Amino acid sequence: MPVNKDQLGNGEQVILTVRTHAKALVGPALLLIVLGSALGIAIALAPPAWQPIATYVAIGVFALLVVWLVLVPFLRWRTSTYTVTDRRIITRKGILNKVGHDLPLRRINNVNYEKSLTDRMLGCGTLVLETAAGQPLMLPDVPGVEKVHRTIADLLFAGDDGYDD
Repeated sequence: MPVNKDQLGNGEQVILTVRTHAKALVGPALLLIVLGSALGIAIALAPPAWQPIATYVAIGVFALLVVWLVLVPFLRWRTSTYTVTDRRIITRKGILNKVGHDLPLRRINNVNYEKSLTDRMLGCGTLVLETAAGQPLMLPDVPGVEKVHRTIADLLFAGDDGYDD
C-alpha cells in the first residue's frame, strides 16, 4: 500500500515507492504446489469407507495450511513498502498490526547497499541508511537497489559541490 496523501507533509512529494522484492513469494508458491499435490494424494488414498469425511478433513487441513503458509506471507509481502519522498524515507509493513518508520533525509549521513549473489541475479539488495544515532536502518529486498540508492544519494547531496564554505 503506497503512502496516502494525508500522511505527507505540506508540499512533500513522493519520489518513488517500491514493494519488497517478489523473491519472498517463491517459497509460498512452491508450498502451494506441494500442498495441492498432497491434497490430491490424500483424497486419492483415503479408503472408501472413510469418504466423504476424509475428503472434508483433507480439504480443511489444506485450507488452513494454505492460509498459514501461502496467504499470510503473500499479505506480508503485499503490505511491505518503502517510500522515498523529498524529505524522508518511509517504511510501512503489517497485515493487522501496522508498523511504520520514518527517517528524515537530513538525518542520513551515508547510504550504502549490499547484494548477495542471489540478490544480483534477482536484481535486488539491502539498502543501508546510516545516521549519527548509531544503528543503521537496513531495508532488505529492495528491488532495483542501485536505482533507489542513486535516488536517495541525489536527494541527500543535491546542491552539495563537495567544498566547505
